Amino acid sequence: MFGIKKLLRLSDEGYKGLKGGVLAAVLSNLCMFLPFGIAVQVVALLLRPLTGGEALDAGQLWLWLGAGAAAAVLYFFVFTNEYRKTYTVAYNESEKVRIEVAEKLRRLPLSFFNRRDLSELTTNIMGDCASIEQTMSHVLPNLLGGSITVTLVCALLAFYDWRMALALFAALPVAFGLIFVTKKLMSIGDRHVQAKLNVAEQMQEYLEGIKVVKAFGLAGEKSAALKGALRAMLKEAITFEAIAGTFVTLAMMVLQVGIGLVTLVGVTLLTGGSISPIALLMFLIVSVKIYSPIIVILTLLPEFFYTLVSTRRMQALREEAPMAGDEGAELADCTVVLKNVSFAYNDTDVLQNVSLTIPQNSVTALVGPSGSGKTTVSRLIARFWDVRGAGGGDAGEILIGGRNIREIDPERLMSYMSFVFQDVVLFNDTVMNNIRIGRKDAPDEDVYAAARLARCDEFVREMPGGYETVIGENGSTLSGGERQRISIARALLKDAPIVLLDEATASLDPENETQIQAAISELVRGRTVIVIAHRLRTVAGADKIAVLDGGRLVEEGTCEALLAAGGLFARLYKIQQESLGWSIGGARARQGAT
Repeated sequence: MFGIKKLLRLSDEGYKGLKGGVLAAVLSNLCMFLPFGIAVQVVALLLRPLTGGEALDAGQLWLWLGAGAAAAVLYFFVFTNEYRKTYTVAYNESEKVRIEVAEKLRRLPLSFFNRRDLSELTTNIMGDCASIEQTMSHVLPNLLGGSITVTLVCALLAFYDWRMALALFAALPVAFGLIFVTKKLMSIGDRHVQAKLNVAEQMQEYLEGIKVVKAFGLAGEKSAALKGALRAMLKEAITFEAIAGTFVTLAMMVLQVGIGLVTLVGVTLLTGGSISPIALLMFLIVSVKIYSPIIVILTLLPEFFYTLVSTRRMQALREEAPMAGDEGAELADCTVVLKNVSFAYNDTDVLQNVSLTIPQNSVTALVGPSGSGKTTVSRLIARFWDVRGAGGGDAGEILIGGRNIREIDPERLMSYMSFVFQDVVLFNDTVMNNIRIGRKDAPDEDVYAAARLARCDEFVREMPGGYETVIGENGSTLSGGERQRISIARALLKDAPIVLLDEATASLDPENETQIQAAISELVRGRTVIVIAHRLRTVAGADKIAVLDGGRLVEEGTCEALLAAGGLFARLYKIQQESLGWSIGGARARQGAT
C-alpha cells in the first residue's frame, strides 16, 4: 500500500482515505458472501428430513431467514460506508491534486511553458487528474479489496477442504499471467495518450485560428492536420482496446475453467465419499460468486496499468524545479541594474553581455529592431525567466535596489511591479473583479478611483450593469481600447513602484491612443518605468533610451543625443518619420509610375 501512496503521490489524508476505501470494499465483498452461506444452511435444513435426518426445525429455519434479512441490512450499511470512503475521499483528493498542479504551474519559469504545449498542460490538470481520480475511486479500492477478499476466501476454503480450494483457484495464475502481459504492452498506452495530446493541440489551434480557417476556406475536411490527428487517435484507440480487450477476454475464459474443475473434482470426491453433498453445494455456490471480484480484478488491472502513464506525466510535472527566493525581501530602492546579462533560448543567444542602469523614478525606453531583445530584457527584469547563457555559462546578474533578483521570491518581486501589455488578458467576470485583480482586497471606492484615472469610468457606467457587467471571455464584449484601459486601471490599483509597459498603444486608433496615453501618464507618475516601444516618437520624452540590436546594447542616451549621434536610433527614427507620409493613394501612384 505504501508503494501506491508513493506512486500516486497521495497526501496523508488521501492515503488514509484510500486504506479506508479498501477496507470498506473488503467488508462489502465479504458481506456479499453472507447470503450464500445462509442459503447453504437453509438448504441443509430443508434436505435433512429427506436424507433420513432429524425433522425440520422451524425455529432454526426462521433464525436463518432472519439472519438473511439482517445480512441484507448489513450489506446496505457497509455499501453506503464503502461509497463514502471511496468516492468522497477520491474526489477530495482529486481537488487537492488539481490545486497543487495549478499552484505548481504558477511558480514555474516561463522557460517551462516554452517547452510544453498549452494542450498538454490542460491535459495534466484535467485529463491526468481525472484518470488518477478514476483510479482512486473506481479502480484501486475494488482492485485491492477484491484481491484481499479472494485471498481470505481462498484461505478459508483451503482450511475447509484444500482439494476443492485448489480446484477452484487452479486457473487463477494463468488468468493473471495473461493480464500481466498487457503491462509489457504499455508503450501502446503511451502512444494512445500522445495521440490524444496531438488531437487536443490541433483542436486548440483550429479553434484559435478559426477566423483564418474560415477566411481561407480551410474548414471541415480541408483541415488536414486536425483530420490526420483524429485518424491517428482512432487508430491508436482501436489498437489499445483490441489488445487489452483480447487479453482480458482470454483471462476470463481461462478463469471459467475453474467452475468445471470444481464440478469435476467435487463429483469425484462425492462418489468416493470424501465430501458431503452440502459441502459440494457450498463450493459450487461459492465458485460462482468468488469469480465476480476476480473478474473485476482482471478488468481493472489493464486500466490501472494505463493510469501509470498519467502518473508518470504528473510525476514529471512535480519534479520541475520552481523559482524560489526570499519571500520577505525588502528592496532599498527601485533602481534596476543589469550587469553583463546574457540569455539564451534553447542554447541560442538572445542577449549578450547587456549592461544597463535604469534609475529610480525615471522613464527608460527599450527600442530597437524586431528580435533585438527588448521584450526579453523586460521579462528578465520581472523574473519570468532567470538569466542564463548558452550552454549554461555565466549570464551576469540583475539587481533591484542592490539585490540580485534571483534571491527574491517571484511573487514577492511581483508585488513591486505592475504590467501593461499590448495583448491584454481579461477574465470572463465583472469589470469590478477584473480591475480588482490588481489588489484583491481593494474597497470599491479605490476601484472606482483607479477606473477614473485610467479613463474607463465613463464607458463602464454606460454598460447595462455598470461595474457588475460580465465582459465575456478575455473581454470579448469590449473594444481594444476599452480592454487596454481596464488593464491600466488594474495596474493603477496595484500601485507598484515599478511599471513595465510593452507596446501599450501599438494597435490603437488615434482617439483611443490619446485616452490611453493620458491614462499612462497617471500610471507612470513618480515610478520607475520601463517602456518597450516600436513607435519611436512616443518615447521622445523618456529620461533615457536604450537601443538594442542583435541582443546587444548598442546605444543609450536621451532622444536628442541619440539623434545627434546619427547611429541606429537616428536611422530608425528617420525611417519611421518617412513612413508617416505613406498612403494607399500614394502607393497606387508609385505603382502606376513603374
